[in-house]
Amino acid sequence: MDISKRKLQILQAIITDYVKSAEPVGSRSLAKKYGLGVSPATIRNEMADLEELGYLTHPHTSAGRVPSDKAYRLYVNSLMSKHDLSPEEKEIINERMQVSVAEFNQTLQQAAELLSDITKLASFAMTPSASCDTLKFIRLLPVDEATIVLMIVSDTGNVNNTTLKVDVPYTPESLEVLSKSMTYNYKGTTIDEALKKSIIADFNSDLEAMSPLASKIMHNFMKTLEDMLNVNLYMEGLTNIFNIPEYSSIDKAKAFIELVSKKDEFAKDMLQRDDGIIVTIGDENNDSSMKDCSLVTATYHVDGKLIGKIGVIGPTRMNYSEVTSIMEYLTENLSKSFLLSEGKEIKDD
Repeated sequence: MDISKRKLQILQAIITDYVKSAEPVGSRSLAKKYGLGVSPATIRNEMADLEELGYLTHPHTSAGRVPSDKAYRLYVNSLMSKHDLSPEEKEIINERMQVSVAEFNQTLQQAAELLSDITKLASFAMTPSASCDTLKFIRLLPVDEATIVLMIVSDTGNVNNTTLKVDVPYTPESLEVLSKSMTYNYKGTTIDEALKKSIIADFNSDLEAMSPLASKIMHNFMKTLEDMLNVNLYMEGLTNIFNIPEYSSIDKAKAFIELVSKKDEFAKDMLQRDDGIIVTIGDENNDSSMKDCSLVTATYHVDGKLIGKIGVIGPTRMNYSEVTSIMEYLTENLSKSFLLSEGKEIKDD
């Protein structure tokens, strides 16, 4: 049975209504609300056909229908129109993201908070594995006679500050020379490559006199690089689920919280998702515990290089048009913020 234009119009109206109300949709309410130009009896017949085709389900406690995962997939692929963000929404995103992005992880966490605030869903932001991050510069900053801050900056804008305790004498000048030497030796190498190098072997003759200090720094430098390989995952708005009818059941809410609390497994699954804005609905998700959820993820880049990933988790009854438009605008804004923070010019399309 083919899906006629009229069936598609009715299906789109059902999805629109159900997303708003969370209540099964009947033929009479569709006829009144959406001006489909046909009688409730005709709509009822078309709904029966759509149910037979697997696009609607029929809750036993109601005469109305609700969309299936198959219906949402058709909607996302073919029926969904682009949602235009309001000037207020754009202003909120612009203001919240026009901040110093020197602290990469702090910016990611703020992006997750903002996404949760706007969509009223659970959200997350994460860094990809930094193994391919290219080191940009290294600084050793004196704090006191026994304390140094090791700053490592990658080309993605990732900044890592580590406080080191040292028991060998140093001067600001010696730290400056050591910083320049480390930057010279490691600039342009990936973290994976840097971990395979010997910092002592790379030091040239003018640093030999500082080998006790260099030896102290080396261990901490390598450990910090290893720590930078870890994926950072920030989750926000988990309590938003209690405002969603689908999770009014304590058991369902508990299952959702348990799902997102398995951060290591969740982060691994997210890293395997494709680039761009990706929507997975119900059973399309790899984790069987997400069969009642939809997951929308987006990636953002600077100069073509993957910087991070953000996403939302919610019921399959999600306003996909609005959510994907918000995420698209947010990731574009984040990319621009990172470019501006590096003093790069943004070219208008």
